[in-house]
Amino acid sequence: MASATSLPASAMQASRAALSAALSENKDLNGSNDATKNSSDSPTNGDNLEDGEIQEVDMESQAEGIRTVFSDPTNFNVKHPLFSPWTLWFDSPSTKGRNLPQTPVTAAPQTPLPQTPGAAAAAATGWMEDIKRVISFDSVEEFWGLYNNIVPPSQLPQKANYYLFKGGIIPAWEDEQNKYGGKWSIQLPKDKNRNNVDKMWLYTMLAAIGETFEASAPAPDGSAPQSLVTGVIVSTRPQFYRISIWTRLAPSNQADDEKLRARIESIGRHFKTNVLGYAENQKLAGPLATEVEFLSHKDSEKKGKAKKIIV
Repeated sequence: MASATSLPASAMQASRAALSAALSENKDLNGSNDATKNSSDSPTNGDNLEDGEIQEVDMESQAEGIRTVFSDPTNFNVKHPLFSPWTLWFDSPSTKGRNLPQTPVTAAPQTPLPQTPGAAAAAATGWMEDIKRVISFDSVEEFWGLYNNIVPPSQLPQKANYYLFKGGIIPAWEDEQNKYGGKWSIQLPKDKNRNNVDKMWLYTMLAAIGETFEASAPAPDGSAPQSLVTGVIVSTRPQFYRISIWTRLAPSNQADDEKLRARIESIGRHFKTNVLGYAENQKLAGPLATEVEFLSHKDSEKKGKAKKIIV
């Protein structure tokens, strides 16, 4: 398992926020702890604070007895919930028509597949006959349990794909949450990126489940942020890898779409610089390689006439 120190800053921030929430919950369940009890005798009692002064809290004292997947991978007693449940899907020429074994992870309940009407339903059904749902999860611990028990992209056979999508959304254009959207993607030559693709895919997944592709805060009721991202995909092909981020909406050329375009572009820039680790102005295109490009699903069907956004 990757150590905490190897995570990108955004993932570390999300992990620390989750730990703080877990500690706060533990405090609520067990009453006052050593850091805050006997407040009348404590020099750091809130009554003695100056205006604007923040009371210090001994986090180490609070954390005694709290075991997370980061400190104890097998005997952790705290789970860090994600904003949204997620489902991992997989397909490969060698597994079509066969049932995949479930990974040994305690997962969230399986979400029924959404129903899509009309011709779109028929197309989605045909697509889903070849793709296998591996497992669903809704916590940091379940994610790492899954990640540690699946084959990394660098070792997948040719023409295989991993799809990590939010619960209730299938990895198909025809899904209601995808059909008006598009995708950011980058194509990477296989011979030059075999040693990098696993880390890139891990960081892409962490950014997705940590809801860090957009700087959007949770709603006041604590529900998931209204992120544009619906899922992420990694694909292996004979000569290249491709990593993609799917969004529920795609900008048009209309003037009133400027705000949406800005949101879409911010996702692409974050993907390029914070997740993949490239410089913002770095040129990536070359033999078998592309820039970080956005294309709507609708434009993907237009041969040679597609309008791409490039960051």
